[in-house]
Amino acid sequence: MGRFRGYWWSPDGTALLAARVDESPVEQWHIADPANPDRPANAVRYPAAGTPNADVSLAIVQTDGGRTDVALELPYLVAAAWTASDLLIVTQTRDQRTIRLSTVDQATGETATLQEDHDPIWLDIVPGVPARTAAGSLVWVSDHEDAHRLFVDGRPVTPPTLQVRGVNGIDGETVLFTASDEPTEVDLYSYGPDGLTQLGAGGVHSGQIVGGTVVQTSQSLEFEGLKATIWRDGKEIGEIATVAEKPAIEAPDVLLLGAGERELRTAVLFPTGHKPGDGPLPVLLDPYGGPHGQRVTKARNGFLASQWFADQGFAVVIADGRGTPGRGPAWEKAVAGDLATAVLEDQVDALHAAAERYPDLDLGRVGIRGWSFGGYLAALAVLRRPDVFHAAIAGAPVTEWRLYDTHYTERYLGDPTADPAPYDRSSLIPDADKLSRPLLLIHGLADDNVVAAHTLRLSSALLAAGRPHSVLPLSGVTHMTPQEVVAENLLLLQVDFLVKALGGVSPGAPSAP
Repeated sequence: MGRFRGYWWSPDGTALLAARVDESPVEQWHIADPANPDRPANAVRYPAAGTPNADVSLAIVQTDGGRTDVALELPYLVAAAWTASDLLIVTQTRDQRTIRLSTVDQATGETATLQEDHDPIWLDIVPGVPARTAAGSLVWVSDHEDAHRLFVDGRPVTPPTLQVRGVNGIDGETVLFTASDEPTEVDLYSYGPDGLTQLGAGGVHSGQIVGGTVVQTSQSLEFEGLKATIWRDGKEIGEIATVAEKPAIEAPDVLLLGAGERELRTAVLFPTGHKPGDGPLPVLLDPYGGPHGQRVTKARNGFLASQWFADQGFAVVIADGRGTPGRGPAWEKAVAGDLATAVLEDQVDALHAAAERYPDLDLGRVGIRGWSFGGYLAALAVLRRPDVFHAAIAGAPVTEWRLYDTHYTERYLGDPTADPAPYDRSSLIPDADKLSRPLLLIHGLADDNVVAAHTLRLSSALLAAGRPHSVLPLSGVTHMTPQEVVAENLLLLQVDFLVKALGGVSPGAPSAP
């Protein structure tokens, strides 16, 4: 849901809107540490798809000890915001097809609906709203004409060619927000009395605004890391120096293309110094490929690991297919009811289009690696398209969507107790007997997001089907691998696996990332 707080101070500091979360209805799961059998398993409340959620309630608590309960008519509390004139809350139905924006009577706790949005599939949550300008104009984002559009007092103020990503801040009557008219770019805009103004363009930008001053952060394919500049009255007045270390590898050389008939935003990276015609290269697809995860953007640091893999002797291809953000509601909702088919089709199409553009890609040696949703996609690729993919590395993959959480999973696949078909279509477990290519499964045993049961159940199904595969359990590791030594050695092990699985890769000994 993207909400990381449960309390909100009133502007005058005399009251607090507080959320109370009762987890007792939620099923209890146990995450053990097999490397230390003397330790008890960690008990966590995990709301898997189709199972009970936590009960959420709201109250206004006064600093003088008073308390007023707030009526919540819908089960999901999405956002809350105190303004100079009122208290706003946003709630959502469990099927996520209705979002309601309400005002709260601070004396009684009763709510009154200001706006209610509906969609037959789902509605996205956009960060930064609701809000009000200094004059009290309501700032909101709604889907309209296949675009996430910015609304001020019920009127759309952005064109349908612009996909609003989020509202960053309000300063007087000026609204600062990020949006995209090209999916690989996230630009910074302002809307105010002078209309719509583009502040940062051509890369990935963000910013904050206070007292007429904008601090803008920028990333680009043209420079390293993050650049921070200060703007006032439309002019740049300074830059905040960075002390970040320069990456040890060469700057990624990222080739961007619109692949296939759907113009899939795709990045291709070759080994440093490789020239067209130098010879065929094995291909490594390196996607995330799922909702909320965009890999192909004009930000250099997003390609550092991919360039390192390329320098080990691969042509690396990264594609953002249907379901990824930046291209509008219809594009995002193309995965509704099926998280497998369109997602995989787009990776295949991007691969073939890249090979047509760059003949040095050897389609007889294609591997794919990914983590989380990308791990699911990697395993999916070798299970359902072994004619295209010849090896896969699946890190922390979701293999059975019934084991993933309610708000994320039910948005795309619905309630499995009411309609199990979307879950059956998207599950990897029934495909276990189809495996005919090398598959390496990697999973942190302490993962409390995508629990290790995902990998273990797929491995059991593969063993029952007599399908050889490899499993690398990571003791004490959660969903990601922040431990430097573990992360580095994982990359080296992945290169070793791909070299053995694909053959013909001769980059020499892998260098440390």
